[in-house]
Amino acid sequence: MVGNTVMDEVLYEGKSKIIFKGPDDDSYILRYKDTATAFNGEKKEELGGKGKLNAEISNIIYAYLSEKGVETHLLKVIDDVTALIKKAEIVMVEVIVRNVAAGSFSKKYGVPEGTELKNTTTEFSLKSDELGDPMINDSQITALGIATREELDYMTKQALKINELMCELFAKAGIRLVDFKLEFGRCGGKLILCDEISPDSCRFWDTETNEKLDKDRFRRDLGNVLGGYRDVLERLKNA
Repeated sequence: MVGNTVMDEVLYEGKSKIIFKGPDDDSYILRYKDTATAFNGEKKEELGGKGKLNAEISNIIYAYLSEKGVETHLLKVIDDVTALIKKAEIVMVEVIVRNVAAGSFSKKYGVPEGTELKNTTTEFSLKSDELGDPMINDSQITALGIATREELDYMTKQALKINELMCELFAKAGIRLVDFKLEFGRCGGKLILCDEISPDSCRFWDTETNEKLDKDRFRRDLGNVLGGYRDVLERLKNA
């Protein structure tokens, strides 16, 4: 039980979050887990306190974006790892936004990691753990009926707007927003921002040193994973 809400019906459990039936037909309850995963779950570890850090970071970012006019799924924070969110039908593609070459982009295109891109790039990946979340293009998405052309245009436009807003926020915190992924859901006839925005879903580098403050510390065995997450949280609080 959280507050006066009984969480007894799990609707979905992912690698880092659990979704429960909400107190009414228009809401869900989201709970963050301490599980850290990489390489589509091949690497996995429990990191005590990770869920709390991700929840607080994501809640701060969502509150900031909401103030700037971005509609999100967040209704209210229930406790350190739990939130009440709007019921939404998730569009089964992720929007990936890149400002700096890193990760799979560097490997795929032979661009040195850390290279500043001449313009921000966007791409889509299919939400499918079984298939390894492959990249998918606009015409393939519409051909499969995953989303309409209008929805894709809207998600891209919103992703670029969110990127601008987040770059401003993180610049104040001395953090370079390298890249990140977003999810959107259909709610009340429109698309809203869903899922989380945290060091699990973003690459955050120190502006001066390029020290990695995100999930790459876990992926690449760099050590002190939670230290990086705590650093992001403290900087956001003081930004």
